[in-house]
Amino acid sequence: MDVYEAVATRRAVRSFRDTPVPHEVLSRVLRAAARAPSGGNLQPWHVFVVTGEPLADLKKRTLERVAAGDPGDPREYPMYPPDLPSPYRERRSAAAARRYRNIPRDDATARQATVARNWDCFGAPAALFCYLDRIMGAAQWADAGMYLQTVMLLLRTEGLDSCPQMAWSVYRTTVAEVVSPPERLVLFCGLSIGYAAVTPERTERAPLTETVTFLG
Repeated sequence: MDVYEAVATRRAVRSFRDTPVPHEVLSRVLRAAARAPSGGNLQPWHVFVVTGEPLADLKKRTLERVAAGDPGDPREYPMYPPDLPSPYRERRSAAAARRYRNIPRDDATARQATVARNWDCFGAPAALFCYLDRIMGAAQWADAGMYLQTVMLLLRTEGLDSCPQMAWSVYRTTVAEVVSPPERLVLFCGLSIGYAAVTPERTERAPLTETVTFLG
């Protein structure tokens, strides 16, 4: 699989088979992903890979909080800017409408159940949690994003799928109970990893003319 195919076939998968992911494959991917761009070679990402009983325990603890109506922990960073302007507002709305199109708008229970599947990792047997040191700035968070994209593309070359989830930051203290990160770290996101149970639809992207300007 070349890089173009890996990019084209990467999806945010939200339904995984329970087939275990070999540790040697995860190690190979993460060893290679360490070559991702990093300003000043800081390599600001701190990663915890969770599988087996620890992951089952994390899912159980988090879903118990969800079932109890716990809204989550105080946020350490905003997922999205408030009052998104156009065209970002419309793009986000279109993505949400597509994801929930089979659920009646007034069926709050079904919508909540769909959201809650985040904290079951959509059935995935492996999860990665990416942290950064609290002193890091926007440039280092960008480095972490490039690292995670590299991980996701390498997973595709191994026949694996993934789903990046900032949703895990909502219950960050429960994640911390399981992975025990140093206090100086902040949870950026989780990444569910496994073999897709279904192939998700391709999400539309803006035309090149909306996002790229060629000069010369």
